[in-house]
Amino acid sequence: MALIYVENKAYKVEDGQNLLAACLSLGFDIPYFCWHPAMHSVGACRQCAVKQFKDKHDARGKIVMSCMTAAVDGVRISIKDPEAHAFRAAVIEWLMLNHPHDCPVCDEGGECHLQDMTVMTGHTRRRYRSNKRTFRNQDLGPFVSHEMNRCIQCYRCVRFYRDYAGGRDLESFSLRNQVYFGRHESGILESEFSGNLVEICPTGVFTDKSLKQHYARKWDLMTAPSVCVHCGLGCNTIPGERYGTLRRIRNRYNGEVNGYFLCDRGRYGYLFVNSPDRLRQPLQRRSRNAAPEPVSVEAALAKVEKIFSGGGGVVGIGSPRAPLEANYALRRLSGPDRFIAGQSDVDLALSRVARQILSEGPARSCSISEAADADAVFVLGEDLSNFAPRLSLALMQSVRRQPLEGLEGIPLWQDAAVRIALQDQRGPLYLAMPAPTRLDAVATVAYQDSPSGIARLGFAVANRLDRNAPGPETLGRDADSLAAEIAAALVGAKRPLVISGAGLGSEAVMQAAANVARALAGRGQAPGLCLTLPEANSLGAALIGGGGLSRAVKAVETGEAATIVILENDLYRRAEPLLVERLLAAPRVIVLDHLLNPAVERADMALPAATFAESDGTLVSSEGRAQRFFKVMPPGEGVRESWRWIEAMALAAGALESPWGTIDNLIRDMAADIPALAPVGEAAPGEGFRLHGQKIARQPRGYSGRTAMNASVNVREPRPPGDPDSPLAFSMEGFQGRPPAPLIQRYWSPGWNSVQALNKFQDEVGGPLKGGDPGKRLINPAASGGSYSVQFPEPFVRPEGEWLIVPLYHIFGSEELSAFSPPVMELAPAAYVALAPDDAAGLGARAGSLVEVALPGGTLRLPVRLIDSLPEGTAGLPVYLPGLEGIVSPGEFARIRVMKQGQQGLT
Repeated sequence: MALIYVENKAYKVEDGQNLLAACLSLGFDIPYFCWHPAMHSVGACRQCAVKQFKDKHDARGKIVMSCMTAAVDGVRISIKDPEAHAFRAAVIEWLMLNHPHDCPVCDEGGECHLQDMTVMTGHTRRRYRSNKRTFRNQDLGPFVSHEMNRCIQCYRCVRFYRDYAGGRDLESFSLRNQVYFGRHESGILESEFSGNLVEICPTGVFTDKSLKQHYARKWDLMTAPSVCVHCGLGCNTIPGERYGTLRRIRNRYNGEVNGYFLCDRGRYGYLFVNSPDRLRQPLQRRSRNAAPEPVSVEAALAKVEKIFSGGGGVVGIGSPRAPLEANYALRRLSGPDRFIAGQSDVDLALSRVARQILSEGPARSCSISEAADADAVFVLGEDLSNFAPRLSLALMQSVRRQPLEGLEGIPLWQDAAVRIALQDQRGPLYLAMPAPTRLDAVATVAYQDSPSGIARLGFAVANRLDRNAPGPETLGRDADSLAAEIAAALVGAKRPLVISGAGLGSEAVMQAAANVARALAGRGQAPGLCLTLPEANSLGAALIGGGGLSRAVKAVETGEAATIVILENDLYRRAEPLLVERLLAAPRVIVLDHLLNPAVERADMALPAATFAESDGTLVSSEGRAQRFFKVMPPGEGVRESWRWIEAMALAAGALESPWGTIDNLIRDMAADIPALAPVGEAAPGEGFRLHGQKIARQPRGYSGRTAMNASVNVREPRPPGDPDSPLAFSMEGFQGRPPAPLIQRYWSPGWNSVQALNKFQDEVGGPLKGGDPGKRLINPAASGGSYSVQFPEPFVRPEGEWLIVPLYHIFGSEELSAFSPPVMELAPAAYVALAPDDAAGLGARAGSLVEVALPGGTLRLPVRLIDSLPEGTAGLPVYLPGLEGIVSPGEFARIRVMKQGQQGLT
């Protein structure tokens, strides 16, 4: 600890900080622009000036930049000194010379960091009356709008985009005394983290283009704490609502998970909530050949009661994208024996393996924050940039860790000096994939092989670490030397990390990663282990349990069950169409979902389920962290939360003696019934939680138009909807201060209207939230650490005339819900088949040639995309792109032939 003096008063602060971070952590207000807690200091804006004194006798002092001055023991500063205050006011005036007077029409107005800092410095009048410099704006794609005239040259945008996120198409261009931040020409920003520019920029240069189509000011948005539903990492979000429409997603800080940043799929995939394909009222078919007809909620409930009071077995098909509560409610309705996990056979098996590995050991599953701190990383089979993007951003930071340890004389917060000293030095990052990835640019080695070859490499590394670990004797000269190199890098690391997951659909690859971690633990090291899973609640579904889809088919075809209830699940994405058809041939099919899909169209009754924005629930991330999300708006008329629909079914069927009534009661039953889920209730305060006797207000103090928005119906202001499931209120009446971390619904503090107000919610700037970061870990490894997996695959041998199908993922297009978001799908590729150049030449195909791909689940006609380093004998297919759902299964073999000219390329 260091003792510093601010305004002649002593304060203890953590060592290794600069004065700006230390003072902000102490609660002082110092204006700044270029500094950011995740990117540290470059001293570009000169806004954070303070007066520093030699000692207590020095009355003159000197002006220093607090972001560039160390908070060492004994340092004395003044923030209020008149000279320092005048210096900061002058800097603001310089910055405002060319800034337009457009706050009323700027998207950032009301949550602008520049506005906050201008007020903080006391700059209230403009003296400059001459012309302002102007620029032409660029079209940067469907996510981000560009208004360069508002720029104050803080350099935050390029520092994040290039230095932090590894992008290369956004740059600073200078000509004489002018600087321009943009691309070399208009075009779509290539980084999958480009949307963070909206929150990084302290002005309105980069704004949310998706918000423009339904714009609302920050003070007119109702907000709530939530969790991203577009992958298994569990990033925290703040959705904003107005007039019953979801308007935007902002990052919600969680120091252990996403920190300050989101990927673009998580930020812009939300538009599925507003999709015209939403199921918004119950549909019922009078007969199997009749078209579905809309019915009232009352009629739907009456039909449900009639179906379930008549007896007969029920099969419940759960979902890895539905929360724990809905899945458990369905399990209570069907009984554990007839509850189906609702995943493909491959995904179900891999989820079970992941649960087993993380529960038995050998290593604790690591958070995204811990991954960023790793100093040697080995990734087996996961294209993280597309499958788990926020984790790939963490690895971009991890490659700096080992070189930083050898850096002497430069504090780590001196970002520009650190980057100059490091140059291109990077720590060990080894990737083993079937195809190139975006992380290849920062990797030590990017090794391409078939899934079995990747698994064999992992087993070989484990064997080099511990000769008791089973592994192949030889891999071939190059691979053998690589295995030895990887093992040496992991042994030399203080915080080694092994990453694998479900991306390749290979249990052997996942077990190889576990063996590597187990071998490191056997050497006395403390490795981290990340196993990524595809959907928001994949691991939660594994903790609840359930059988495979083949079990459901058997129950239907043997007459064991007469009714199937499908929970938020498009089964045509999970299994071959013929298997799904056999399921949907059950006497009665009930589907609960929020989007129209083929299963909804085939159902006897389709019940509209609330999305994450209209419901409460718990999701378990791939780390094993249970996190609560809360509705930001009440469900529309006719829409209910899935567990409430199922509650009515269970009461009618006699599976539930009395209604749960609230989600807290459901969670208590779930915790008692499934021991692995017992801690779920600790993830967030329950409905009865109050602060100063009040619920927490979802609406900010400035929320306007509460009477006017319903004036066409009634000129009186309506009573706010009740919320029996959470300690939040659909009103501005309620607690408006700082709530507990799991309930933070917005960042605001007096004088801080922008997202930078987050500083006031943290124990120290850049550290955990006050009271601890949200979430409750459900899985901790057993002390024994488990035993080695002994079965490693044989070398890949290609059958004559066939290709092994390797799944390829796309951040835009491969995920189910974001595929209903127009800006996301604008960037999704069309379906294709990827071949190695030599394999394509052997077929007589070139890039763009149409080929026929014959799979066990069907035949596809697709254009060829050439990938140079794709292993020969393998063919890459982009899973879940439109037209490929349910057809592509990892590990299958396909026959490929070139189509004749004139044949149609249809999937």
